[in-house]
Formats: sequence, C-alpha cells, structure tokens
Amino acid sequence: MKKIITYGSFDLFHDGHYKILERAKALGDYLIVGVTTEHFDRQRGKLNLVDPIMTRIENVRKTGFADEIIVEDHEGQKIEDIQKYDIDTFVLGSDWTGKFDYLKQYCNVVYLERTPNISSTFLRHDRMRLIKLGIIGTGRVAKRFFSEINYVSGIEAVAAYNPNFDDLSAFLQNYTVTGFCDDFESFLESVDAVYVASPNETHADYVRTALEAGKHVLCEKPMTFTYDEAVELYKLAKQNHVVLMEGIRAAYLPGFQQLLTVAKNGTIGEICDVQACFTRIGDANSREMSDAKYGGAFMEYGSYTLLPIFKIFGLEYESLHIDSILGESGIDRFTKVEFKYKNGLATSRTGAGVKSEGQLVIGGTKGYILAQSPWWLIRSFDVRYEDADKVDHYEAGFVGIDGFRYEIAEFLTKINGTGGHDYKLTAEESIAMAKVVEEFMDIRKRRQGL
Repeated sequence: MKKIITYGSFDLFHDGHYKILERAKALGDYLIVGVTTEHFDRQRGKLNLVDPIMTRIENVRKTGFADEIIVEDHEGQKIEDIQKYDIDTFVLGSDWTGKFDYLKQYCNVVYLERTPNISSTFLRHDRMRLIKLGIIGTGRVAKRFFSEINYVSGIEAVAAYNPNFDDLSAFLQNYTVTGFCDDFESFLESVDAVYVASPNETHADYVRTALEAGKHVLCEKPMTFTYDEAVELYKLAKQNHVVLMEGIRAAYLPGFQQLLTVAKNGTIGEICDVQACFTRIGDANSREMSDAKYGGAFMEYGSYTLLPIFKIFGLEYESLHIDSILGESGIDRFTKVEFKYKNGLATSRTGAGVKSEGQLVIGGTKGYILAQSPWWLIRSFDVRYEDADKVDHYEAGFVGIDGFRYEIAEFLTKINGTGGHDYKLTAEESIAMAKVVEEFMDIRKRRQGL
C-alpha cells in the first residue's frame, strides 16, 4: 500500500485546497492529512487564521479524500510522521517548491502546481471570503511580497500585471499566477484587491484606475508626488467604499507600535527631539541610485524617516527645511529634512550611496529611546537614562521578510473591517508625507536646473 501525506492550515477552505487533496489522494492508496494548530501557525509566522482547528479538520474530512487526519503542532513533526506512518510520498503545493527538499532522504517529495484563480465556491456565506489579490509590477519588491503572502490566511495572490512582456514572462517562470501584459481591465476583473509595486512614477495612475474599478489598493511608497493628488485618491477610495493603504511597512510592525507606546506613556518624559536616519549603499544601476527624476535617497527612504516624526509630533509643524547633496547623475545622494514644532525639533536623514548610522533616537526630558539600525525592521529597542547603568530593554516579535507579512495582514483586516479604528498609518499622515515629497521634488528640480 502506497501512503501519501500532506499538511496545511486549510483555513477558509476553498477549491484550491480541495484540488490539492484530490490530486494527492490520486498519487497513492492511503492519504494522511496533517492540519496545523493555531499555536504552531503563529510560531511559524502565519497570520490571520480565521477558522478554529475543528472547523478546518471537519472541512478536510468532508472532502472524502483523507483516510486519516492528524494534527501538526510542532517543528520537526513532518520527519517524525514520515517515519512513524511509513510514508512513501510527501505532497505539498508548488508555492513551497524546494522548501521541503530535505525530506527526500526519508521519502519522495512532490510539489503539485497550485490552482490559479481559485474560487471561493467552498466558502460558507456567513464567513469572510478569500481575497484574490493581483500584483502590479514584477520587480524585486513584488517577488519578496509574493513569498510572504502565503503566510497570511484569507488572501492569495492570483494574478500579475506588467506591460513589459519579457519581465512578466520571467516572473511567471517562478510564480504560479495568471499573467496579464496588455489588458489591464481584464486583470482588474480577475481580482478583489491589488498591490502596486511598479515604478514610482506609475503608482498614482494605477491606484486611481484600480479604485475607480472598485478594488482595494495597497500601494508601495511613495504613492503619489503631490498633496492634491493624495487627497484626491483617498477621497476616491472613500467614495467607492474600498481600502487604500500606503505600504510603509515599519508602521505595521509590532515593535514599532510598542516603541510608540513607550514614547508616549511618559517613560522618557516630555519628548523634545526625534532623529530618524535610513541610508544604504546600493547597486549603482538600481532605480534609487540612477533615476534623477523619481529615484534618489529621499524618494526611496523618506517615507520611513517621516513616519516616526509624524506619529510622535503630529502633522502641525511650524516650518521645515530641506537640504540635499546631489550626485553626478542628479539624484539626491543625501537629504536632510528638519522640522520645527511648537515644542520639539525633528530630523529626517536619508542616503543612497552614502552610509551613516541608521538609527532612530527619541529624546525626552527623563531619558531617550534608541532603536538601532535597521529600526525600520524593528525587533528591539532600549530606553536609556542619565544613569548610564540604567537601561530598559524591550524585545518585540518579528517574523518573515522585511515586514511584508504584517503589512499584508493589516491590509486584510482593513478589507474585512476587523481592524477597528485606523491608527497605524492614517490617510492624514500619508497625505502629509505627500506634501513633504512635493516640496522636496520642487527643490530638487530647481537644484537640477529643470
């Protein structure tokens, strides 16, 4: 008897789950299905599970394909189960290709092609539906995003759009989604929401078109280059009853939210100063290092450094001053933005091709908060005092790559209306950032003689 085993959360059970189980069963005589516990899913970084485990087990049972259902609750259990049940073949979807090759020393490993454009046929009407997401742009950021969306339950990437056929084709060789190259309308019709990861100068137009089509939108920063356009886009989202969210990932990290709580609860006294720095020596041919019109240090990293300033001091600054050092290509290699508030000062420093200490420092009358580089992927921070021997250390949870997982989870909770009051990054804060971007671009154009 040939034994097959497969594992999964099987949350919000849908047609893709059904077909994986059907095809796994067809590979042998006896199918064992492992259903993960909520605790184990959280440990491995999977967010936003909706269904309790007994519901997920029952949905698997009702397919009729599973000869035996077991519960997966700890790391290393797959190896144990393969040996315990004398498994011939381990099966999983193609999203995990290569991830479990280490099991080949114990049994055959088969990755089944994922079903594109899965339907929600198997979802009950009294539950949240599975959100089908399309990715606009197929560059480096989109690839990292795609690898993380599998860890957020209730949303799945099903389509990709890129007007450049060669770039789209290269992306589709590694990711199982439906590709669209010259029919943006059909792309939008195939999804419920979009993630905009195209070049900076195309963001606003893609966002506008998607909102007009009634799609929820998560857009990479900067979403737009002007204050008026930012106001317009958020107004359009509200009119169409859809979510519009700017992808400044630091805003959604547990550690950043914890840092803001400590900053505002009086631990360091009255806050007088915020200094945020983000610099990187990158590829000289990359967009941020070579595009003098839409790239450069501030366009690439400024949203991150503005974030803690606006979250702590608010949006009503009295004045701001922008200085930049331009490189040979005309990009800003280093930009400093200084804000003056009624009772505080703040500095944003960004560099592309320049390296400085990339830390976040929040100074108060009783002490200061120090978040070391890379604070935009914050895992820990310290509160320090006049007494150098006194240091309060804070640790925060962090899973995944570059914070995408938390950003996607936040986007999904907004779509489902389960996130409560919008506070991690508000529309007003996003609009205020666009206002600073607009002023920066005006200054840079004058410096470039345009």
